[in-house]
Amino acid sequence: MQTDAIDSSKSQSGTSELPPGAGLLIGILVVSSFVMILNETIMSVALPRLMTDLSITATTAQWLTTGFMLTMAVVIPTTGFLFQRFTLRQVFVASMSLFTVGTLFAATAPGFELLLTGRIVQASGTALMLPLLMNTVLNLVPAHRRGRMMGVISIVIAVAPAIGPTISGIILQALDWRWMFWLVLPIALVAFAVGFRLVKNVTPTSKPSFDAASVVLSALAFGGLVYGLSSIGHSAEGSSVPVWIPLVVGAVALAVFVQRQIARQDSDRALLNLRPFSTPTFSIGLGMLTISMMALFGALILLPLYLQNIRGLDTLTTGLLLLPGGLAMGVLAPFVGRVFDRVGPRPLVIPGSIVVSLALWLMTLLDADSALPMVVAIHCILMIGLATIMTPLMTSSLGSLPPQYYSHGSAIFSTIQQLAGAAGTALFVTVMSTTATSRIASGVGDVAANQDGIHTAFLCGGVVSLIAVAASFFIRKPTSQPG
Repeated sequence: MQTDAIDSSKSQSGTSELPPGAGLLIGILVVSSFVMILNETIMSVALPRLMTDLSITATTAQWLTTGFMLTMAVVIPTTGFLFQRFTLRQVFVASMSLFTVGTLFAATAPGFELLLTGRIVQASGTALMLPLLMNTVLNLVPAHRRGRMMGVISIVIAVAPAIGPTISGIILQALDWRWMFWLVLPIALVAFAVGFRLVKNVTPTSKPSFDAASVVLSALAFGGLVYGLSSIGHSAEGSSVPVWIPLVVGAVALAVFVQRQIARQDSDRALLNLRPFSTPTFSIGLGMLTISMMALFGALILLPLYLQNIRGLDTLTTGLLLLPGGLAMGVLAPFVGRVFDRVGPRPLVIPGSIVVSLALWLMTLLDADSALPMVVAIHCILMIGLATIMTPLMTSSLGSLPPQYYSHGSAIFSTIQQLAGAAGTALFVTVMSTTATSRIASGVGDVAANQDGIHTAFLCGGVVSLIAVAASFFIRKPTSQPG
């Protein structure tokens, strides 16, 4: 495969065909990204088992998921710089090397310390891969064919974390928790070997200046915000650090980080160029995607709580009940991409945002007596709505940018995705917990109080979703590819 000859400018000039070898290259990146993103949520079901096997507390065990999210939040904002400085092949090799080594550490971990180290190394590789995939698609795929490719990427972004707990539950039903990593390791090794042989340099590089101060500010900003939001969402009991401290540190660091990037971007010295926000289609689409990711991750944590705490189901049954929704989204996403290529975003985004809002409002009707098929159906409606809007929003938002901002736009998108996931979890769980605690204090039983808390959280999600419905009418199809 002679992908060295691929000229990214072909896609930007409007050629009707993919460059030779581009399809296989993107396929390798998609498979690699899916396996990596799957690992972001695969640990959630395993935490009780790990607490027993490793003799650790719930707060300590939670670091296996929080540490993964924190590492992603710290590394992703630097990818705009990395993709300009290093070739696609160099970044791919670094990403797969980190992920493979991290998976091996986790699979052989005798205790918590090495397991956490493996998760952090895994996350470092994962943080590079998804922005790399999006940046490659933007550079190689003609504008009129990007929808179907972005449809595949939306499977990686949404379906992989959605089915992670299901796969984890199935594995844990019969095997030791280390098999969650042993089963992933050969897949990662095959993807690494194939990619190492076939991935070539297909995107232009330059030598931007490295700003260490911006890296530190970025780590404090996004790491602080994700940690603070995750602490709220996971109720960091026993933590010696009050939740408000990382949130304040993150917010202040973010303000300074933004000011520094604006001051340096005129001379092309910014770590993360913020000019994509000056494009209305990008900003509106990113805002809607933020709300969508909040809804997705909020539902991913609330529905299992409802099924286990209110309905008394075990983790495996819970995972299997939520599997149809994830599969529905995976099946629909490529089809949505093809439709987008023909009709643009608005005919998909407007009804899709309404469907998402409808699903969240229907979830407010769930109680201890709701039929389980009804729960599955509502979850499927939510995932179908998300599938209908995520691909058009990603494609129109990133496609509206000039090519020189593709790497920074991809980095911004992936960073906001992490923040939105943490914020959605924090919002839904905080509302649920606050309501349930208030109800228990008034003399209501635990089950009824938890049911009221979940109801109120979904009600909050329904209200927030109305903002996305209103914003959907402002989405526009990008004009001819900017030069």
